[in-house]
Amino acid sequence: MQHDNLKRKDTEPMDTLHTFIELGATGIDAMAVALIVGTFLWASVRFFVHASRHAADAYARYKTFLGRALSLGLEFLVAADVIRTVGVAPTFRNIAILGAIILIRTALSWSLVVELEGRWPWQPATSESSELKA
Repeated sequence: MQHDNLKRKDTEPMDTLHTFIELGATGIDAMAVALIVGTFLWASVRFFVHASRHAADAYARYKTFLGRALSLGLEFLVAADVIRTVGVAPTFRNIAILGAIILIRTALSWSLVVELEGRWPWQPATSESSELKA
């Protein structure tokens, strides 16, 4: 019985640290979702206002605004996954899953850049694509 109490006292700081890390990663996940949803709502309202005024570039602005929010949201989600995997359970299986998630999210980010700017992320930006107005 004494041995169990001693073992439990030794693991309490690690359990607290794991809980703190998990809460931090969950908070970052929540910020990513709030960012994406909030930007979607804000951009949609702006789109309808600009479209009702017959603005020539209403759709392009809408698409750019949403694309940038999605890209930033993906970065937040990757950060949360890295924190959760490395901080809580850094097993080979979890790290492999994290690697797959990062590859998928990187591909999504690259496709957003191609869609928004018409170039691959490693290509130099043209003055037109680097100065998109939000």
